[in-house]
Amino acid sequence: MIGIPPRFFSRIACAGVLLALCVPSESLARRNLTKFVNPFVGTAKNGHTYPGATVPFGMVQLSPDTRTEGWDACSGYHYSDSSILGFSHTHLSGTGVADYGDILVMPTVGQLAVTQGDPGGVVRGYRSRFRHSEESASPGFYKVRLDDYNIQIELTATTRVGVHKYIFPKSDSANVVIDLTHGLGLDKVVESKLQVVGDNEIVGFRRSQGWAKDQVIYFVVQFSKPFKSFGIAVDDVIRQQRRIASGKNLKGFVRFKTQTNETIVLKVGLSSVSIGGARRNLRTEMPGWDFDSVKAAAGKLWNSELNRIWVDGGTEGQRRTFYTALYHSMLTPNTFSDVDGQYRGMDGKVRSVKGFEMYTVFSLWDTFRAEHPLFTIIDRKRALDFVRSLLAKYEESGILPVWELAGNETWCMIGYHAVPVILDAYAKGIRSFDAERALVAMRHSAQLDHFGLKSYRENGYIPSEAESESVSKTLEYAYDDWCIAQLASAIGKKQMAADFDERGQYYRNLFDPSSGFMRAKENARWFEPFDPRSVTFNYTEANAWQYSFFAPQDVAGLIELYGGRESFVRKLDQLFSEKEELSGRNQLDISGMIGQYAQGNEPSHHVSYLFNYASAPWRTQEIVRRIVDSLYTAEPDGLCGNDDCGEMSAWYVFSAMGFYPVTPGLPYYSIGSPLFDRVTLRLEDGKQFIIR
Repeated sequence: MIGIPPRFFSRIACAGVLLALCVPSESLARRNLTKFVNPFVGTAKNGHTYPGATVPFGMVQLSPDTRTEGWDACSGYHYSDSSILGFSHTHLSGTGVADYGDILVMPTVGQLAVTQGDPGGVVRGYRSRFRHSEESASPGFYKVRLDDYNIQIELTATTRVGVHKYIFPKSDSANVVIDLTHGLGLDKVVESKLQVVGDNEIVGFRRSQGWAKDQVIYFVVQFSKPFKSFGIAVDDVIRQQRRIASGKNLKGFVRFKTQTNETIVLKVGLSSVSIGGARRNLRTEMPGWDFDSVKAAAGKLWNSELNRIWVDGGTEGQRRTFYTALYHSMLTPNTFSDVDGQYRGMDGKVRSVKGFEMYTVFSLWDTFRAEHPLFTIIDRKRALDFVRSLLAKYEESGILPVWELAGNETWCMIGYHAVPVILDAYAKGIRSFDAERALVAMRHSAQLDHFGLKSYRENGYIPSEAESESVSKTLEYAYDDWCIAQLASAIGKKQMAADFDERGQYYRNLFDPSSGFMRAKENARWFEPFDPRSVTFNYTEANAWQYSFFAPQDVAGLIELYGGRESFVRKLDQLFSEKEELSGRNQLDISGMIGQYAQGNEPSHHVSYLFNYASAPWRTQEIVRRIVDSLYTAEPDGLCGNDDCGEMSAWYVFSAMGFYPVTPGLPYYSIGSPLFDRVTLRLEDGKQFIIR
């Protein structure tokens, strides 16, 4: 392992293959790195990514939707599909649950349709067939031709504005439909409103209930050309020339007369606060109509972000995989505050921030492991804003977020993993927040009685009969509690530190020495029947094999439980050499198998680095390189599991660079196997850290 000073990488530090250097003369140079990014990576199989236009951490994710239902509709787009429903402005990247897909816009030619139709075309709607040969994407840009209408589509974005460019054929009936009913997954409209303003603007809002129980989004759509007619469909009944309507099933439409290859540009401003907020966002970020300049600015912004890391050497495919992974890690969290700082709080009230951006989409069970630790290295300013956002959400709702989405707590996944994100930032010297108030918020999460916490405190573990996923929750609560102890100790709260340090050892209470696994207890006895390959309700998206190595706060203690280093290495070797078959529940998230190791889901992500702690670093190097080489590519099927808001990709970024944060919250990293001849981290303080 390598120990890092509190300012991390900002001082000279040498260990093994790592070497920090002062800034060379090329420090201000930029390379063209967007050419290595393929936004289609992860759109096939179950990566659940989207290929559309967005900027780093943007509010707008303007992307094509090809389906709305089923597990592979989580991002709205799947590479196996052959028809497009339209282009909506909000998308989740790599999640295992579907939501968003707000404010869908679809251009058509000919007879007006306000329903989507079906994929086979038996019921004609506004959907259109397309071909991948007529489709392309790059950071901040997406392009496709709609075969049924002969319309070329180009999309780009600013942070809060989606920009469409439609190149129409000659037609007396060129249409644009705005569908407020459309949403992904269980997302259903609770109320909505549309209003046609003048001859080139439509405004409104959409309130929906889905994974996010109460999502509100306001919008302003402006057209570069006045429309010749317009209307609103209420419950799919077309009302020509109607200017305003409210309800649960609204579709607006406008119609144009176009010449051959005539271009019409749309710009769509979003806000969680108001139509006025959406209009301010639009006016501020795109006052004109120059699509190409916005596209160029989006590409330039992406290139600047990607230039935080330079890689030299490796193959073309490895560089493409690396920069695509870096791109995916920068898609979330998403900007949630307007240009004036206003946003919708966790309590539904309109609030305002000053001095930082408010963010949303915190997939913390996933991203505390690698993505947030990556930000503490390459984007410390934004990492601070993420911490401030989490703490603001605590003040608004009375609890730190677990899985926050659009100002809503979804209560998805387990643990209270805002805690390690806050601690990790503090441990890396990112401290411009109230640490004492943060500790109060962290302790509050640990003292609640929900999700088995009361049993956990009373027993030192969660009994199987008291709570589902009892093993996983016990292990993850213990790690989170250790994190609380670390911050308490750092700011001088000795008794609190001692109390939570003790809780950080509760993982030991579910280790069964007779089987060598973390195992559930039912009525104070080991749970029967027991099969370590079985996916049961005692584990979260995993089995005993995948969770028996989760004690990142005390790897030395874990090794002791296994009988020492040699026994621990044998157990790890067995993990990677077991048959890949699973039993029990069918869990699609468990994928990317090497033996019983599952790279496609987060509980396994640190495990390949544990050989280092047992004096077998060559095994870590071998396994990490095997994962990097075999389970990631630069093709649409290049992810072996859900990208989970960039966590899968952040793992690759770290591992390809040659080190990994096994224990977020400690300024130490475990060395693996650098993929490239040279990696240069170009840091915000002007210095560089070079890995050779």
